[in-house]
Amino acid sequence: MLTANEIRTAFVKFFESKGHHIVPSAPMVIKDDPTLMFTNAGMNQFKDIILGNQPAKYKRVTDSQKCLRVSGKHNDLEEVGHDTYHHTMFEMLGNWSFGDYFKHEAIDWAWEFLVDVLKINPENLYATVFEGSPEDGLERDDEAASFWEKHLPKDHIINGNKKDNFWEMGDTGPCGPCSEIHIDIRSEEEKQRTSGRELINKDHPQVIEIWNLVFMQYNRKADGTLEGLPAKVIDTGMGFERLCMALQGKRSNYDTDVFQPIIKVIAELAHQSYGVDTQKDIAMRVIADHVRTIAFSITDGQLPSNAKAGYVIRRILRRAVRYAYTFLEQKQPFMYKLLPVLVDNMGEAYPELKAQKTLIEKVIKEEEESFLRTLETGIRLLEKTMEEAKNAGKTSIDGHSAFTLYDTFGFPLDLTELILKEHNMTADVEGFQAEMQKQKERARNAASVETGDWIILKEGEPQFVGYDYTEYETEILRYREVKQKNKTLYQIVLSHTPFYAESGGQIGDTGVIVNEFETIPIIDTKKENNLIVHFSTGIPQHLEAPMMACVDTDKRAACAANHSCTHLLDQALREVLGTHVEQKGSLVTPDSLRFDFSHFQKVTPEELRQVEHIVNERIRANTPLCEFRSIPIEQAKEMGAIALFGEKYGEEVRVIQFGSSIEFCGGTHVSATGSIGMMRIISESSIAAGVRRIEAITGERVEDLIDETQDLIIAIKGLFNNAPDLRSTIVKYIEENNGLKKQVETFMKERDASLKQKLIETAREVKGIKVIKATLPIVAESVKNIVFQLRGEITENLLVVIGSEAEGKALLTVAVSDDLVKAGVNAGQLVREASKLIQGGGGGQAHFAQAGGKNPEGLSAAVEKVLTLAHL
Repeated sequence: MLTANEIRTAFVKFFESKGHHIVPSAPMVIKDDPTLMFTNAGMNQFKDIILGNQPAKYKRVTDSQKCLRVSGKHNDLEEVGHDTYHHTMFEMLGNWSFGDYFKHEAIDWAWEFLVDVLKINPENLYATVFEGSPEDGLERDDEAASFWEKHLPKDHIINGNKKDNFWEMGDTGPCGPCSEIHIDIRSEEEKQRTSGRELINKDHPQVIEIWNLVFMQYNRKADGTLEGLPAKVIDTGMGFERLCMALQGKRSNYDTDVFQPIIKVIAELAHQSYGVDTQKDIAMRVIADHVRTIAFSITDGQLPSNAKAGYVIRRILRRAVRYAYTFLEQKQPFMYKLLPVLVDNMGEAYPELKAQKTLIEKVIKEEEESFLRTLETGIRLLEKTMEEAKNAGKTSIDGHSAFTLYDTFGFPLDLTELILKEHNMTADVEGFQAEMQKQKERARNAASVETGDWIILKEGEPQFVGYDYTEYETEILRYREVKQKNKTLYQIVLSHTPFYAESGGQIGDTGVIVNEFETIPIIDTKKENNLIVHFSTGIPQHLEAPMMACVDTDKRAACAANHSCTHLLDQALREVLGTHVEQKGSLVTPDSLRFDFSHFQKVTPEELRQVEHIVNERIRANTPLCEFRSIPIEQAKEMGAIALFGEKYGEEVRVIQFGSSIEFCGGTHVSATGSIGMMRIISESSIAAGVRRIEAITGERVEDLIDETQDLIIAIKGLFNNAPDLRSTIVKYIEENNGLKKQVETFMKERDASLKQKLIETAREVKGIKVIKATLPIVAESVKNIVFQLRGEITENLLVVIGSEAEGKALLTVAVSDDLVKAGVNAGQLVREASKLIQGGGGGQAHFAQAGGKNPEGLSAAVEKVLTLAHL
């Protein structure tokens, strides 16, 4: 029987022998096609060639392509796990011709591979051909039918309608008639009762399509009409998992060696057996399928998230977690433990799995932990809601309850519906959507400029002048009193303000507002409802007096330096690590900067040093600031400005440029990079799967760090008599210390050997059993070593019980030979009972067990207790 890996290899090698070039699988996650998030067919990577947008480097190609179908036209998600042949991620074996051979060769070679190479019984094969479509002006594909008649009897050639036998990628794009090859793997008795012909395309689990030969010759235009492609294309796709099922004599894809190794590990981890319980079997199939999808998505650079492709992957992962939680009672992360078997199974064909195994495990584990925290609480709430609905005679839960699960516990509506479906219940989808709309309205209302709490002194639209000034004459337009952490604060809106409001990661300015009578401290500045709001501990007594708004310039300058430095850091990271680096968050304060970015592994010390050097070189270059204020967004994009994470930009934007660093930014910056002084990275860490964090300091803080480091080195030198070569001196001390440790270890081994020998000499035989007992002042490691050496030397009829004391703690150790274990003696049971005398507890295996305790004085009694319990 051919293995899955052998079948995959046989396919590509067969078509290589027919002049095809073997190409690697394209990524499953698509980055450059606005019409698709995922590769859902083998032809995706050849779309430009098919459309004639670029020439084909090779006229004939073959591959095994990773595909994912969960949304849109090809939505298989809800079927996965419940039947025998649907999957989210699957492999598509394919061969292509770009303007070379066409139907004749495609059909002949498909037959040759299936029948001559794989030795499939031709009596079990059927082929469908396109019956034609009057609405498109297309006739039956008699050409394909005539080629099939060379290989199949006419009753095995079946007309198929446009739905089944006219292949289209979507509403528009490449298309053409196709010829499907179906296989009947039912028993002979079933075949006698019902002809396979009658079950073609009837969703029978053992009469299935395995190969689709697409004769691509048209392009569907937006108006629905067809036009000829620049060159005719053969695009074939064979379901790898289904082919394995047919060749390996199985009734389910999940019974093949594609999935069984994974399912076996799932069953072991869950302490279950596959094939015993229907619901548990479904859960295992769901997990086996989904872990492949998640792993391959991550290798292709798509991490789970709450948006677009990332949300699809998160949905799939959470669906698997939910099945594991509900049907396999897995309350802790466990899917990440499936990576080793997945890599063993598919790593040879897809080496990216091996290369990114650690990352995949980390991402899956973190996602599992996150969702499990909300899942248990959410499911309990849903169960309570379902019970209340049933008690009220209802079969549906209201939209408000479904929305609470979504809003509070992160349950997507489709997950709620899945759980409800298993209890023959539904959700009020319209009510859910209404609640969603209410939330949007609340958000809009929260953004209103006016609120009832404001005390309005003057009408006017506040103006921010902080890019050009740090002091400015102003007046109060409105204020209100707020309670915050049991403190009374005031929010003040000024007509003109130089205070920068917290945004874009930069904290808000502080300072004062001053009039001729008083000075009011401003402790923070934030944006609220598009207003720049100044927080103060008091309010002026003379509210209508002209005032001067004054920013704390030292803090502002430090913030500006750190903000400008994040731009230089971003650019340097992209240069050193790659253009995949994207900003995921930042924090700019007067004391430090924090920069979060996408990167799939730890940044090495060498890379960090390189980044530092690049940034500091550009600081020393004293590159002047180029500010482009209120320019059209298209102009900014043409300049190459980087738009940052999750930002929503208007028609006009502000762009900050320092040399090659060009970014959209609304923050405050230095007039030239020299003002930053110097930058030093103080830490690099992971804050989420695939997201790294760098913390750094600039200017005076770097000076402080250098001073502290120098002081520390001087202090350490003092400990080593101010040795001129400190490093060599420390290395020498370490080596000497290691030498002394080895001497101590040698002494301990000699002492343990001596003790062991004395114990053997003092052994006594009781009822045919050699009993070794002692109370010794030795450490636990020595006790364990001695006991196992004794078991190794005396292999039969041995019982060892040692009470030992070290650092005021008691330890009771019991070991027995294997023959006594078989006779019913259990060291763990003996220890558990006797350890009560040392005020402790413990246990272990039947042949060896230990228990610690707080009462060393009870050791002798505990040793004797073991012997009493053993009837010796």
